[in-house]
Amino acid sequence: LDDTDRDALGLEDRALLDVQLDVGVRERRRRARHGPGVADPLQLVADASAVVGGAVGRTWGECCELQQLWVKPAHRRGGIGARLMRDFEQRAAQRGCRLVYLDTFSFQARPFYEALGYSVALELRGYTEGIAKFTLTKRLAVE
Repeated sequence: LDDTDRDALGLEDRALLDVQLDVGVRERRRRARHGPGVADPLQLVADASAVVGGAVGRTWGECCELQQLWVKPAHRRGGIGARLMRDFEQRAAQRGCRLVYLDTFSFQARPFYEALGYSVALELRGYTEGIAKFTLTKRLAVE
């Protein structure tokens, strides 16, 4: 189904398609994360009463992948992202992880992660307008 086909659908059909796709994607992710040794998702919310930010990732053995970090624009630059990262790293360490890794693009938050002790392990170029993708890593202290 391409965009033209999708646009030809009525509003209710598009909404139903979106729900079905979302359910399908979530089910695929659920099955994928339960591969050999992959733990349930690691999820944090900065303020549950009014969601202003959150972090989502997964652990696998001694590795933890930060898949998403988000802070509502009005609440950025107030320490919420750094607090979420510290809590995320602490939870990862409690699961026995010794390495956290994440991906970010050159137009995103590389300096933020570097300020938290992450370093570039991989740089990919070739995107449009000189954009680069970075994989950053951080070794966690053994407790």
